[in-house]
Amino acid sequence: MRMRKKRHGEERLARCAEFLLTDPAALFGDPASPFYGREGEIHLEIGCGKGAFAVESAARHPERRYLAVEKVENVMINALERAEAARESCVGNLRFLIAHAEDLENWLPPRSVSAIYLNFSDPWPKKGHVRRRLTAPERVEQYKRLLAPGGRIIQKTDNDELFAFSLGTLEEAGFETEFVTSDLHASSRAEENVMTEYERAFSEQGKQINCLICRLPD
Repeated sequence: MRMRKKRHGEERLARCAEFLLTDPAALFGDPASPFYGREGEIHLEIGCGKGAFAVESAARHPERRYLAVEKVENVMINALERAEAARESCVGNLRFLIAHAEDLENWLPPRSVSAIYLNFSDPWPKKGHVRRRLTAPERVEQYKRLLAPGGRIIQKTDNDELFAFSLGTLEEAGFETEFVTSDLHASSRAEENVMTEYERAFSEQGKQINCLICRLPD
């Protein structure tokens, strides 16, 4: 069923226009241009949802530039409004793009991204839908082209099947596994972890969170 458009959606987008990339071609020509010329690594979140992870990450790490991608405009409105509410801490180093994952190479130049976050992506559990997973082999090859040497993919998920699948496809593609856990919140990376909306809800339900970090060799 198609999601109903939010009331006053266009007006709400306009109020947050500074955070939204409407000319992504400029990003391809000069990745620094939408960030007021600010330098620093580009970190890409694919499927940013309502923006909690992107906004907090940008506030914690002003030395980085964050690009958060979401394909659903209605959901993106929430993310943009969250960023606008916290604008003093993230306006210089956070931008959002309404786009599909398969189109990212149209907007980002090769080897321009230092980290890709895949937070609680749709697991597409049906056998006929495996190719739609964000860690399907075709998508992983795309990430390899976007990542700079030494770049990382960081995935968090509550879905064990997707987690095992992702470990397999990333290793087969030549990524080196740097960190893997089935209980992120009890791991050595718990303190630096930035939670998403889904993650907070799952944690309150007592669910354990899987996390992996894979590195593209230099």
